[in-house]
Amino acid sequence: MKILLTNDDGVHAPGLEVLEAIAREFSDDIWICAPDEEQSGMGHALTLTRPIRLRRHSERRFSVTGTPTDAVTMGLRKVVDARPDLILSGVNRGANLGDDVTYSGTVSAAIEGALAGVRSIALSQVTAREGEAGADTFEAARAWGAKVIAPLLHTPLPARTLVNVNFPALPAKAVRGIRAVRQGFHDYARGTVVEGRDPRGFKYYWFGLEAIEHTLDHGTDLEAISDGFISVTPLQLDLTHHSSLADLAERYAG
Repeated sequence: MKILLTNDDGVHAPGLEVLEAIAREFSDDIWICAPDEEQSGMGHALTLTRPIRLRRHSERRFSVTGTPTDAVTMGLRKVVDARPDLILSGVNRGANLGDDVTYSGTVSAAIEGALAGVRSIALSQVTAREGEAGADTFEAARAWGAKVIAPLLHTPLPARTLVNVNFPALPAKAVRGIRAVRQGFHDYARGTVVEGRDPRGFKYYWFGLEAIEHTLDHGTDLEAISDGFISVTPLQLDLTHHSSLADLAERYAG
């Protein structure tokens, strides 16, 4: 099985090392194409206004001067010697839960894989305090990653569908199991805008994230993580709100 690995934390990120170890439980035909630096929050951005550079680090390890979407595109078209059977994105340092998937470079890399018709899985490790990492940050992902991926290798998935996996911020032995759940939604308007001044006296603005209180709907990824489970969520790329179509069609008829 040929596997392409990518992420949004950069080619030297510790989570990518964890992902490679997980992938090698399934295959030795592993290829890596990831951004050359952190691209968190880039979503499904595609670089169009400047050239992309591809750097080779070793025989099957490459990086690009671009986004996670760029990395998958280059991986499929210029790096891997034949079409991969699987794309794995991650392991992200931090959660990608609920509506945050729309911002996530990790999830968007898997989206690009799904668009190309390749089975694609995004994996993220929730941290005790989001954005922080320690020696045991990826313990749950490292221990449970292969157990989560194995059933997904042969599960029938419709076209343009990907799978989003999140591991709770717990020691491996404390993880209660795996839940297949739907995407949840956060209770808040996103973050704050922090204003400051640089050393030259000019204003700058920095988006901040504050602690979030959730109303945990039953059967969601947010609830599963809160309960100590790994969340597994199938995501589709069809964003159409189908139940509204008939009403809109009537309003524009005739």
